Amino acid sequence: MFTTHVSPEYLTSDVFSPEVRHCFTTRRGGVSAGCLSSLNLGIHRGDDWNNVYENYRRLGQAVGFTPEQTVFTHQTHTDIVARVGAEDRGWGLFREVEPERDGIYTDEPGVALVCFAADCTPILLHDPVRHAVAAVHSGWRGTALGIVRRCIEAMHRDFCSEPGDIEAAIGPCIGPCCFETDANVPQAIVAGLGAEAEPLIRTAGEKFFPDLKKLNALWLRQCGVRKIDLSCDCTRCQPDRFWSHRVTGNARGSQAAVILLREREETR
Repeated sequence: MFTTHVSPEYLTSDVFSPEVRHCFTTRRGGVSAGCLSSLNLGIHRGDDWNNVYENYRRLGQAVGFTPEQTVFTHQTHTDIVARVGAEDRGWGLFREVEPERDGIYTDEPGVALVCFAADCTPILLHDPVRHAVAAVHSGWRGTALGIVRRCIEAMHRDFCSEPGDIEAAIGPCIGPCCFETDANVPQAIVAGLGAEAEPLIRTAGEKFFPDLKKLNALWLRQCGVRKIDLSCDCTRCQPDRFWSHRVTGNARGSQAAVILLREREETR
């Protein structure tokens, strides 16, 4: 179940244990103006940097992190994931992120992982046994490539995380009500996921409507993850609440999904 918080407005999932702080943002509650109004969290949307910083400050004050703790993805619709840590804090907001990485993961407390979306699927992961977290951006290409599986495999390799222990939340994205595609998209998705994906792709004439949330949940289940929470919100259906690339193109800001392990002294 997802819970809405206000001022600024963001969503949290009940699937996560108290060890983590996290959020999925909306576009409400910041200081950005015009087509970026108001909680724009993207640094390449044409916004004034001071506005973006203030938006992170407000969000962090509500959720429990500081702008200085953030580490950003560098999203190019790949299945590349990267391990990050305390030495990477500031990559994105204070200095440019160079390596491509649509997913990032860590086992270090106080590192606020940030991924972005404006129709694509944001996914947050937490392993309460090995004390690790991840933030993953999964558009249709990332979904076809199985980026969330890549991330779980990396967490298993680096931290010995077991999929059965992992908690997963899939945030707001474009829904199957609105995500109209040509045949190349479902073909790529079925090639990656197999026949189990077919019931999650609605057909209407020559067009197709994949359910990105349920398709990513299928990847998670195939990996062995069982604790999965899905947001019911469609970004395209609510342009006053979420930015949607399908609605406004590049004239928009960016939502973010953030997760971090609490500092050790906070959990005592």
